[in-house]
Amino acid sequence: MTETILIILGISLLLYVLLGGADFGGGILELLSRGKASKIVSRAIAPVWEANHVWLILVVVILFVGFPTVYSTILTALHIPVLLALIGIIMRGSAFTFRHYDLEAERSKAIYSSIFRYSSLFTTFFLGVTMGGVILGDISMDYSKGFYAIYIHPWLNWFSFAMGIFLVVLFAFLATIFTLGETKEKEHVERFTKMAKYLIVTLVIAGAVVFATAEIEGHPLFYEFYHSLPSLISIVLATLALPLLWINLNRNNRNWLRLIAGFQTTMIMVGWFAIQFPVLVKINDGTDITVQSSSAPHQVQLQLLIALIFGVFVILPFTGYLYKTFKFDDKE
Repeated sequence: MTETILIILGISLLLYVLLGGADFGGGILELLSRGKASKIVSRAIAPVWEANHVWLILVVVILFVGFPTVYSTILTALHIPVLLALIGIIMRGSAFTFRHYDLEAERSKAIYSSIFRYSSLFTTFFLGVTMGGVILGDISMDYSKGFYAIYIHPWLNWFSFAMGIFLVVLFAFLATIFTLGETKEKEHVERFTKMAKYLIVTLVIAGAVVFATAEIEGHPLFYEFYHSLPSLISIVLATLALPLLWINLNRNNRNWLRLIAGFQTTMIMVGWFAIQFPVLVKINDGTDITVQSSSAPHQVQLQLLIALIFGVFVILPFTGYLYKTFKFDDKE
């Protein structure tokens, strides 16, 4: 039962990275293109961007109810980057809405667009920093060590910053790939294809930096991947998909591009889960928070599982209908 809930948690997190990540990446894409992608990005994400936050809400609810120790530890030790990410989510969401509906067209639209773009970058970075803090294992539960050791040190390090940069590049990459499917204009296709190629190279470099900074911070991330067969296979498959991605970029095979990018992101997530399991949060004194040690009582998990199963049968069909209505029935 616990494993089933964990699988649903993992799938929800993956969907948020793929779909919500592409939304965050839309703002970053606008920033990189100096506003030239604004109309395409708005058209692409406007009908579905709020719906994608369902997956984040689901992740939070599962942690709060099913794994309360994990929830309380992350939101205590890493409350600063989490708070900054939440502020960014509010800012980008408000700016995205106001720039569309504000009557003062030119001046206010420029201001709201800037807020949307920079807060997308800001939010994504601190989501990555939070993830880095969870993975690195510098979280301390000894509150006698003081404010810095408890609330700052776990995330103020090179590895967490490298994770933030990696997530920024990944989300921008996903947004570029998805946006290629939203336009048929030759000028935009050429621009986004070129940008996608740059982002692929940057993503590989950012991934290498993540491993390098992990070694600098004393976390044997490369060793863990190398000695975990599922993780090693996942990274190899993601790497082998790069030539396919490049070929389909040159051919502008939009559906294949989305599938390959989604597959690569899934492999990255699977690789991470494989080395992390059964640990959910690493603690610096070795008393890591695992699946079993953090699980809620059996009856609570049973009720949560029933609610999740019911919720999946409600959420998935309506989400599918939403995408069908706005993303498949409304093609140029």
